[in-house]
Amino acid sequence: MAETLSIPQTANRQAIYDSLIPQIAALVEGEPDLVANLANIAAALKEAFGFFWVGFYLKKDNQLVLGPFQGPIACTRIAFGKGVCGASYTRRETILVPDVEQFPGHIACSSASKSEIVVPVFDRSGNVTMVLDVDSDQLNDFSEVDANGLEQIAQLITNF
Repeated sequence: MAETLSIPQTANRQAIYDSLIPQIAALVEGEPDLVANLANIAAALKEAFGFFWVGFYLKKDNQLVLGPFQGPIACTRIAFGKGVCGASYTRRETILVPDVEQFPGHIACSSASKSEIVVPVFDRSGNVTMVLDVDSDQLNDFSEVDANGLEQIAQLITNF
């Protein structure tokens, strides 16, 4: 696949995910380098939706460490169970936060972040190996449509 995306010109996020997911699958198919694939996925999500911040935190040495991302500089290390990323990792579930100020223990890497969604990424053995973190500078910017779409993208990562 060429390194370009065809994004529908619509505000309908479901339509965008429906178009984007097969394009991401084609982009990462046959590429064995995890960092390259994560970088392209973060870039594709940022380009398609214009999210404030999109990136990955990878499990390393009993903590989450910043991986490929798009957006302003970010927190480098997050302890398991801390903040939205650490909670998603520990709970092994997607966490959708309409207002980050209302999430107990939220880690404010940027004061511009207003809402967040974090999706755990599993390996083939069912272990969480990283999380996909998406932040918005708008309150209540994420829905179950985003949760479903991002979980499908996380599944693509599992298949590397």
